[in-house]
Amino acid sequence: MFSANQALIAAKAGATFISPFIGRLDDINLDGLDLIGDIRTIYDNYDFKTQILAASIRTANHVKDCAMIGADVVTAPPAVIKALASHVLTDKGLDQFMKDWAQTGQKIV
Repeated sequence: MFSANQALIAAKAGATFISPFIGRLDDINLDGLDLIGDIRTIYDNYDFKTQILAASIRTANHVKDCAMIGADVVTAPPAVIKALASHVLTDKGLDQFMKDWAQTGQKIV
């Protein structure tokens, strides 16, 4: 879905999940994350149980932002899921740890 109105009528009809496509909205210069926020507000105002499944996720920041705004679930491609665990300082720290470990002469079991 692509609008808060669509999400409202789906919840009123008893939908278990709705799936706003935030990346597709971003593609046409609309803020898909704003839609997640609008839907969350409507659902909270009326205590709807319909869950928000954010779709068309394009970046790790989309995942974080959806979680902060209140999406219940996201669908994301494997590259985005892998990017969630990635950080330049983590990579640097692991590299240094492995170098330090190698200098101990011990083997990793």
